[in-house]
Amino acid sequence: MAKRTKKVLVTGNLGARYGSGIRKRVLWLEKTRREVYRCEKCTSTNIKRVASGIWVCMKCGNKFAGSAYVPRKV
Repeated sequence: MAKRTKKVLVTGNLGARYGSGIRKRVLWLEKTRREVYRCEKCTSTNIKRVASGIWVCMKCGNKFAGSAYVPRKV
């Protein structure tokens, strides 16, 4: 069976490489990427990232700008 990680979560596959700061940043990006975001117009949870900072709701077609990794300003 695979070895489970508690503290490092999804960055456990990196092992001891790349330094702790980069692994923490990757962990934050992965956590925010997996969160559920809602459209501001129709409150649907079907939001897709088109490009860096450009987000679109697949239900109503609302296209809006946000942060690079989060659909709202951080």
